[in-house]
Amino acid sequence: MRRFAEACESIAATTKTLLKVGIVAEYLASRTVEEASVSAVFLSGKPFPAWEETTLQVGGRLLWRVVSELSGWSDAELTAEYRKLGDVGAVAGEALAATRPLNSGREPSFAEPTGEDARRSIERPGAGAAMRDQLGVVEAEGFFRKIAAARGPAAKTVFVRELLSRATGLEAKYLVKIMTGDLRIGLKESLVEEAIARAYGGTLPEVQRANMLVGDIGETLRLAARGALGEAHMRMFHPLGFMLASPVESAEEALRYFEEASIEDKYDGVRAQAHISGGEVRFFSRTRDEITESFPELPDALAGLAKDAILDGEILAWSYSEDGAGRALPFSALQQRLGRKKVSAELMRRVPVVYMVFDVLYAGDELVLAKPLRERMRILDEFLAEERIIHHRVTETQRTAQVSLTFGEDEWAVVDHLIRAPSTLSSTPEELEGLFTAAQARGNEGLMIKDLASTYTPGRRGKSWLKMKRELATLDVVVTAVEWGHGKRIKVLSDYTFAVRDGDRLVNIGKAYSGLTDVEIVEMTSWFLEHTVDDQGFRREVEPKIVLEVAFNNMMKSDRHESGYALRFPRIVRLRPDKSPEDADTIERAGEIFQQQNGGKT
Repeated sequence: MRRFAEACESIAATTKTLLKVGIVAEYLASRTVEEASVSAVFLSGKPFPAWEETTLQVGGRLLWRVVSELSGWSDAELTAEYRKLGDVGAVAGEALAATRPLNSGREPSFAEPTGEDARRSIERPGAGAAMRDQLGVVEAEGFFRKIAAARGPAAKTVFVRELLSRATGLEAKYLVKIMTGDLRIGLKESLVEEAIARAYGGTLPEVQRANMLVGDIGETLRLAARGALGEAHMRMFHPLGFMLASPVESAEEALRYFEEASIEDKYDGVRAQAHISGGEVRFFSRTRDEITESFPELPDALAGLAKDAILDGEILAWSYSEDGAGRALPFSALQQRLGRKKVSAELMRRVPVVYMVFDVLYAGDELVLAKPLRERMRILDEFLAEERIIHHRVTETQRTAQVSLTFGEDEWAVVDHLIRAPSTLSSTPEELEGLFTAAQARGNEGLMIKDLASTYTPGRRGKSWLKMKRELATLDVVVTAVEWGHGKRIKVLSDYTFAVRDGDRLVNIGKAYSGLTDVEIVEMTSWFLEHTVDDQGFRREVEPKIVLEVAFNNMMKSDRHESGYALRFPRIVRLRPDKSPEDADTIERAGEIFQQQNGGKT
């Protein structure tokens, strides 16, 4: 672990990408294949390979308590150090490496003791183990698996304490960073892929393809080490990266990138990748978390497909009307389904969902990412049209009858919660504007504009897919509370809670941390420090005098804020020093926007 931690320190110390890759490559080449394989996973910021569903389930409070016990630092001292460093791992490293003066009441360090300190450090729990033998990366991974397998905080604490008691301060710093998923050394998995190619002689595209297929950077390294990258095969039920879209402001701007485009509505749901194999269907979110349990009625729609497949689409809350027409509902409706391990029949009735599929990544035994979109669309249509047998589970929301979705002048079928996303072609700004207006009239966010010649590039945001949307509205709001930021913003107040007027009082409606420049944030920090009403440590209530203009994509009913509403994707447009709190928008205005968004319904 010492060599690993030292390599991480060197990586963090430079901003030059090529130098970072060189450090990683040199480190990997100097280790055994087993050590390098585990290290590659750790350098990607995770304790386990991406395809595994294993999680540590260790919270910050547990880590805080163990570091406090092992270091002798009080909670107040740890908090003060966190305010200075802004990183739990760095705090653990400082606390466990610090040598204690005799009159401080604290125990001395056991990281690298000498002389009288060495005698005392041996008396500390775990110190002798730290001096007897060094902790290796493979052994650290073994501890992570013990922690993941342990049931309950008490059992996990035993293994966390044993692991950190074996570590030096520098090693503990990076062990905690990996446990919290916050490595923060300017290293992405794509750079680890480059380092593997450099260390073991494969080409970068070969490494990238193998890692995408197996979902395990450690296994990819092992394949590279024996010159077998071409042997990588698709591992089902590990999510691939999602292709991302770039925003455009206008139809004219969109058509600068390609002459003819495939146009779809941009829906406000949950982007989801569906994996289908052997009658099993599982759904994964953009964060690569499995979300199948939240939508138990969806797997049946795809379970009978004849071939293995990976599909890309959007899960939407859906409204069925009496005449058979259907439309997507706002995200606020879908939110009721998220994060639930048990979904009741009543909730499925109240908030029905569909899977809107618009792309295919893998079909049969073929990875089709490199094929152009027009070809993937053909493959998807043929795939969905194949005869299949659906074995329905018993759910009270199962719909076997067809309903329809109107898109332009056409109607598209919705069968068993599955929709092939409607699309059309457009080549003029006028056509795009008309489609955009129609999409918003259907209650959707805007348009997706896709190059028919584009390949599917997982995890990348280019100009092949474009998203055209406009904010639902803006509100002038009053800042009521602020919080210290994280990471680079740990020393400034950058997270603002804001409110609208409700008669003579202010009621909170949202929170935002993006939109202002660094200079504006520093200036506002000084103002908020001088106008604090209640200092709660990490959070401060402030005099309600600062007015902001905030934009947002959606408004939801919510009991999180006193206003009864919450804003989706709020961002600060600008400071409004020209306005007083009395000029801020009202709760009535918020209600009007909510009704507008929902077609006049409350």
